[in-house]
Amino acid sequence: MEINLNEYFIIIRKRLWLVVVIVLVSTSLTAMYSTYNYRPLYQASTKLIVNKVAEKDQMGKERIDYGAIGTNLALINTYKEIIKTPAIMDKVVQRYPDINLSAEQLSYITTVSDLRETQVMTIVVQYYSQEQAVKIVNAVSDVFQAEVPKIMKTDNITILNRAKLQDDPSPVNKKSNQYIILSFVASLLVSIGIIVLLESLDDTLKTDQDIRQVMELTIIAYIPKIKKKELKSPKKKKLRTKTGEEAYAKTIH
Repeated sequence: MEINLNEYFIIIRKRLWLVVVIVLVSTSLTAMYSTYNYRPLYQASTKLIVNKVAEKDQMGKERIDYGAIGTNLALINTYKEIIKTPAIMDKVVQRYPDINLSAEQLSYITTVSDLRETQVMTIVVQYYSQEQAVKIVNAVSDVFQAEVPKIMKTDNITILNRAKLQDDPSPVNKKSNQYIILSFVASLLVSIGIIVLLESLDDTLKTDQDIRQVMELTIIAYIPKIKKKELKSPKKKKLRTKTGEEAYAKTIH
C-alpha cells in the first residue's frame, strides 16, 4: 500500500514504542561501550635547545657565531629524525627497563617538534599514566643528549626544562559524547525507517479509503467499533433504573 506524506506522523505515533525501545537500547549500549573503553591519555614534554658554545675572539672575549646558528637550525630536522630511530630508542629501553615498552612502542608515543625560526625542540610523550609519561620523556631527552655527540660528533644539545609531575593532571583525550549522539541520531532514523517499511508491507485494509481503492466499491454504511465499557454501561443503567422504580413503588405502597 502507498503511504501519503500526511500519514507518516500517524504511523510513527502508532508505533512510537518501537522507536523508544530501539533508540534507548542503542544509545545505552553505546554509552556503556564508550565508558568501558575510555582510557585517559596524559601528556608530558621537555624542551631542548640546539646551540654551540660561543667562540672567543683575539681579545679573549666570547662572540656570537651567526654561522653556527644557521647550522643549528638546519640540524634540527636531522635531530628530529634521529630521536625516533633505534639508535636512541634502543638505548632508552636498555637504560630504563622499568618503562616496560619496546623501542617501537616508544617511537610511536613520542612526538618531536620545533618552534619555527628558533633553535628550540620539544619532545612530547603521551601515555595512559601521567607519571609514566614524565618518566619516558625525561629518559628520551637524557639519552638523546648523551648519544648525539657520538652520532654527530658535536655536543650542541642542552635540556632547557624537564618534565615534572603535576598535582592534578588533565587527560588530553577528554571523554566525549560524540559517539552517543551519533548513536542516538542513527538509531532514531533506523527505527523510523523500520516503521515505515513495516507499514508499507502491511496490505490489510484499515480505512474506507483503502476499501474504495482496492475493491472499487461504494460504502453504504458503517458499523462502529463498540468498546467493552460501552457494552457494560447500558446494563448498569438498567439495573439502576429498576432499583429506583422498586424503591419508588415500595414508598407509594
